[in-house]
Amino acid sequence: MKERIETFKRRLEAAAGKRKADLLLMNVRLVDVYTEEIRPASIAVYDGRIVAIDPAPGTEAERVIDGGGMYAVPGFMDAHVHVETTLLTPEALAEVIVPWGTTTLMVDAMEIANVAGEEGLLAMVEGAEKLPFRMFLEIPSRVPTAPGLETTGGVLGPKEVRSLLERNESVSLGELDPSKVLDLKDEYLEKILTALDNGKICNGHAIGLGPLELNMYASAHLTDDHECVTFEELRDRLRTGISVFIREGSSERNAKRLLAGVAEHRLPTENLMFCTDDKHVQDIAAEGHIGYNVKLAVEAGIDPVKAIRMATLNTAKHFRMEEHLGSLTPGRLADILLLPDLKEMRPAMVIKDGMVVAENGRAVPVPAKDYPARLFDTVHVSETISEESFTVTSEGKRARCRVIDLIPDQIINNAAEAWFDVCGGKIAADPARDLLKLSVVERYGKNGRVSTAFVRGFRLERGALAASVSHDHHNIVVVGTNERDMLLAVRELQRLHGGFAAAADGEIKASVALPLAGLMSPEPAATVMAQMETANAAVRALGCPMSAPFMTLSFISLPTVPELGLTDVGLIDVLAHTTCPLVLETEE
Repeated sequence: MKERIETFKRRLEAAAGKRKADLLLMNVRLVDVYTEEIRPASIAVYDGRIVAIDPAPGTEAERVIDGGGMYAVPGFMDAHVHVETTLLTPEALAEVIVPWGTTTLMVDAMEIANVAGEEGLLAMVEGAEKLPFRMFLEIPSRVPTAPGLETTGGVLGPKEVRSLLERNESVSLGELDPSKVLDLKDEYLEKILTALDNGKICNGHAIGLGPLELNMYASAHLTDDHECVTFEELRDRLRTGISVFIREGSSERNAKRLLAGVAEHRLPTENLMFCTDDKHVQDIAAEGHIGYNVKLAVEAGIDPVKAIRMATLNTAKHFRMEEHLGSLTPGRLADILLLPDLKEMRPAMVIKDGMVVAENGRAVPVPAKDYPARLFDTVHVSETISEESFTVTSEGKRARCRVIDLIPDQIINNAAEAWFDVCGGKIAADPARDLLKLSVVERYGKNGRVSTAFVRGFRLERGALAASVSHDHHNIVVVGTNERDMLLAVRELQRLHGGFAAAADGEIKASVALPLAGLMSPEPAATVMAQMETANAAVRALGCPMSAPFMTLSFISLPTVPELGLTDVGLIDVLAHTTCPLVLETEE
């Protein structure tokens, strides 16, 4: 304690101008997220924290930076993100997000936990203090997401969740989908109570809920939701005291519609925040990260200072961290962005803990980290898998089948139906009508199951796509026009120990290796982006017009996103939380 007191004294002396500061940031226009004003200022930093705004005359510093009249704003915060779906390790991700001004991530590491349990989760966050951004944990609440309806590699039960919630870097219990709460499932209610006992909030995933169901959801202390698609859904959640994380990912393009509604109806923004949830690296590099959400808010007509507050102080307050983050005020950690203007939201300089971590679009280098060897060996496809594994059988000459009908730029889908011809007791894909086969292949070597259904929306004219990134179980998911190319794509992922693959005409057209848990690449961001550009171009050549085809593919197997999902167990009626038959009716 004595040492802490002495450190505390030195910080207070620096605040009073009696001790040399580490950094003096001069000549800036400070964006005050408390008073929502912009004013000329200078900022003194000592020991990684802001100690004074407009410090005493004559204050000295080890380093002085002239801000040149740029806007000084707090570092941007992502309220909910799965690092794994960027396809990068946290170390490689730094070079992409930090130059765009993101200095704090609230990470739900449920993806790697579903693959490798607590060991995988802890391996990913180990050494996070060395990163040029902060990582806090939203402790995964549903590993597996749908017990009994999917096979996973790892499990986090109440005991593991309790232990993880006690860690210093944990800030919340991660997203809980409606069925866990509305069906009064003891395991998940216990996890909620454990979080509350530890003084942590509980994150929501209130997809598809109306006002009556939201009453129960909010009563269970689920404090937020990132699944709003319409403005009406956003308003319903605010009316029940549930905060909203406005999301803009690669396949979930929600922000523009929601922000337009907020601006049109002049809603208060204090309980609105931003998240990316799932965004591929090349989209981050091209558009930006949380700063892109802020930019969209300004373009929608929201005051720039309010938009910045949504990305900073609102998030800090929501996670009960405002005494450390979210504002440029004395005592807070010195995470500071210098912005030339408040339209583009692209910083010229990014400061974390009082140290420059990015300048003019380039981040400081971050050394790669060694991960356990076991995490590079998680894809174990059954040796018995064959083209026949993807067969759909039926009696009669025609069959009416359920179809997963994709909704562009959303992860939700519609449950549709279509008639298929039956030839020799089998139903084939029908690319002419955009009715393709979709299969999930169990990849943990536990049972070797393969389930198959039909999907509409990919518009593949030939070939197949496969991914070992398939939320949340992360078995292999493959969509195709024919069984031969589907099998080829799956075998390629087995060879790569995970990743993405496109096959056509009996050969691999492109692939991306993601061997770390079958989710991430250990390569630098630039390498992964180049590989993804090649893969996406190969997919376009097969007829698919999607901008993020592999991201779309990765969400089809979710058993918690309406209306239909597909796992290795079978086709899932999401709202009923049960399997359902693929073939509904046959005709002779």
